Amino acid sequence: MKHLLSLEQLPLADLQHILASAARFKRLRGQPGPQPLAGQTWALIFAKASTRTRVSFEVGISELGGRPMFLSAAEIQLGRGEPIKDTARVLGRMVHGAVIRTYAQADVEEFAAYARIPTINALTDTEHPCQILTDIFTIQEKLG
Repeated sequence: MKHLLSLEQLPLADLQHILASAARFKRLRGQPGPQPLAGQTWALIFAKASTRTRVSFEVGISELGGRPMFLSAAEIQLGRGEPIKDTARVLGRMVHGAVIRTYAQADVEEFAAYARIPTINALTDTEHPCQILTDIFTIQEKLG
């Protein structure tokens, strides 16, 4: 199980693997291809709204064979009302992975520690690893 919480924690080999995989999946888009998320449900937990981020993850999860389950701030009280560790433990037994867009980096890290499922940081006030990966991919694609 691997998380993407911060690029500082991502080994160079993993970064290179992610970029190579992204290029391969982009080439195969619209064609029958690998379905690494087949049979999996992924929670999209968004305390902060975002059209592009939500659509990107929903489409990506679907195209890789998985089922996205969107949970808005109104539907889930990440750190408000119910402790993060309790939410993480419950969701960790019900879904295969989580994508979290919230305010505090500590909330994403606590969720990942207790959920025991792959957790992706889709944005916090201090980290935005998916956007940075997208920027690196675009630069690499355009400049070689």
